[in-house]
Amino acid sequence: MTQRKIFWFWLPLAASWALMMLQGPVIQGSIARLPQAVTMLAAQGIVMSLSVTIESPVIMILATTTALATSPQAYRVLRRFVLHLNIILTIVAATIAFVDPVYDALVPGLMGIPLPIAQAAQPAMKIMTFWTAAIGWRRFFQGILIRFDKTRHVSYGTGVRLTSITVTMISLAIFSDLSGVVIASCSLMAGVTSEMIYAFFASRSPILMHLSGPDDPDQPDISYGEVAKYHAPLAATSLLTLLAQPMIGAGLARMAFPEENLAAWPVIFTIWLIFRSPSQALPETIVALLKGSKPYAPLRRFSLVVAAGATLALAVMLFTPLITFYLLIVTAVTVNLAQFIMAGAMVGLFLPALQALQSWFRGVLLVVKFTGSIYWGMGVNLLVTAIALVGGILWQAPGAPAAAVALSLGMLAEIIYLWWRTRPVQTRFQLAPTAGAAT
Repeated sequence: MTQRKIFWFWLPLAASWALMMLQGPVIQGSIARLPQAVTMLAAQGIVMSLSVTIESPVIMILATTTALATSPQAYRVLRRFVLHLNIILTIVAATIAFVDPVYDALVPGLMGIPLPIAQAAQPAMKIMTFWTAAIGWRRFFQGILIRFDKTRHVSYGTGVRLTSITVTMISLAIFSDLSGVVIASCSLMAGVTSEMIYAFFASRSPILMHLSGPDDPDQPDISYGEVAKYHAPLAATSLLTLLAQPMIGAGLARMAFPEENLAAWPVIFTIWLIFRSPSQALPETIVALLKGSKPYAPLRRFSLVVAAGATLALAVMLFTPLITFYLLIVTAVTVNLAQFIMAGAMVGLFLPALQALQSWFRGVLLVVKFTGSIYWGMGVNLLVTAIALVGGILWQAPGAPAAAVALSLGMLAEIIYLWWRTRPVQTRFQLAPTAGAAT
């Protein structure tokens, strides 16, 4: 298992994550050039926070499918599981978006979002009703592509998504009088739908070749309950992960300059996501390649290289004139808002490195099917993040930097917990001749 082999397997997945992160600058740059830019940017941040929180149970379908789609019987069970999950979450999304008392109790009420921002966000939430279902099917088909070494199609599909978002965003901005946040939601739906369709057709070949026809007698059957048991901690982990965003939004709304910080936060988070994207591709790479003791050390070394490289790249972005060019020219935010963004982004310099370490430990735990440990690790993360945010509110700390500190401390606490949980697993992996023996 050479570094070159790992790199070429990982690269299309990392490219897919990087392309996906580029949708943020496209959308934010377009909104910033439309009327009521600050309010619309803040509303877009709320829409995405709520949408990805609802979506959270299907995010790890990618890892679940990559790990479990080993036979025609497993494929059929997984497909039924994804269908049921998508239906339930679409009902949740529709309830929040269309039932006014529920929306009012959640967004202006529980989250404390200022009323003008909450009112601007609700029509966009209605447009995003089927966002979760599209994401769920897309990640199901992408898991099959990764399982059978078709990773390049994952990056191709993300390119289709980004193109669709850009074309839709520019067209509606020029030829319609819709608000910036509504245009953004239409563009996001167009993008994720096009990517789902591409992934569906790209996965036809491996499905027909490996997952159709009679069951493989050499592969053990898997039940619906076993799929649910494997995926439930991962879904809960994603939910806890994404709960951090509404929680941070609620914290920023209670600190000084709430509108400016709420508008700055989506831009800050997008900057971090772009440089964290190489690490986001590590868990599926580890699940696919960690098949015995020999790949263990090379994969760990590769993860550390990704951690160092991503952090260095973010430092170059933040501490050179590139950040000014990006904020004032690419995203076209105001000089005042750029000051809020830069202050917060610089505090989160080490988030890419923390992301890579988190991904390494999670990947190992996914291989040995210790998914419950991943869930508890995220629980530790969220608890520490919440405590840090409460401290920021009580001390009225600067909003965006305080949120960056909270996120960093939360991830660090999770990594310490995951390191502790993987110590016996690492020893067994280093001694085991096969991945199966490690379990």
